Amino acid sequence: MVKKFLEYVSLLLIAVVFVGLGLWQLDRARDLKIVLNAPAPAITAPVPLESLTKPRTPLDTKVDSKTVSASGFYVANFKAPNQKDSNATLKDWEVALMQVDTTSGILVVRGLWSDRLKEPRLAMSNQIELTGILRAHQNEDRSLNSPGVISRLDSSVIVGLTDLDLYDGYVIAVDEKYREGEISRTRVTPEMRTSRIPGFYWQHISYVVIWWLMAAVVLYLPIYRRRVAD
Repeated sequence: MVKKFLEYVSLLLIAVVFVGLGLWQLDRARDLKIVLNAPAPAITAPVPLESLTKPRTPLDTKVDSKTVSASGFYVANFKAPNQKDSNATLKDWEVALMQVDTTSGILVVRGLWSDRLKEPRLAMSNQIELTGILRAHQNEDRSLNSPGVISRLDSSVIVGLTDLDLYDGYVIAVDEKYREGEISRTRVTPEMRTSRIPGFYWQHISYVVIWWLMAAVVLYLPIYRRRVAD
């Protein structure tokens, strides 16, 4: 009797786990749908970069895509191949490292790599007033790291190339000014953010069905055994 009771309790616990997994998967599907249907972030007035984040600190997802301002000097230049813009067009981008104070810096997407020579080359002594869109770092490589080339827009790929404390993420330049006036060049528009929740909506729903079906099978086992025994 005790053995049979423990078997029933075990089966019930397993069924509860499967039901719980189904509910968790259902929540993921609901969250994914909310994210995918969310409107694009509203354009806001620029706020100082240092008021939203700090060097060597993971970027808070709440400030992703915020409009920021910064002032500093470009101290290094990189090519970022195979970058995708808001029109899903692949281009090579020009990315500079801006030193924003004596000890810290952030990556700045200035525009297309092919346009880098269409403006007078700025000397490192030129202080730049920057307005741009703050974005979280990329996780997937778009190319291979090599001299002058970065595999993705991520400060971690250049930590060995500078002594500066680097900000997480990067800024897509919207406007650059220096003492001679505004720097005029073609700007890139960032690709739309996809959900950080992996998978697709109906994929999650299918898993909900699978988990709950497994729970039903577990609960049906004692009935099946009794019928077989009879």
